Amino acid sequence: MTEDLWDKPVELMIESSDHFHRVSNSREAVACIKKSWPKEHCKLAATAKKACLLAIEGRATSSQAQAAFLQAAENAGILRH
Repeated sequence: MTEDLWDKPVELMIESSDHFHRVSNSREAVACIKKSWPKEHCKLAATAKKACLLAIEGRATSSQAQAAFLQAAENAGILRH
């Protein structure tokens, strides 16, 4: 198992625009995708989940995982800018 902290946390608007959720690593990203992701945006979320799991296993970089997660969050309309 490797250290998988992201350079900069990703902030998401999960429940409303007044409530923010901060994701700082691939483990938190996987948990967020499983528990809180908008159901209609599953394809890129599945890709991000896979990238994060690979990063947790040390078979991908944390940067790759974060990039996939950012893309999925942007597509789902939950990324806080």
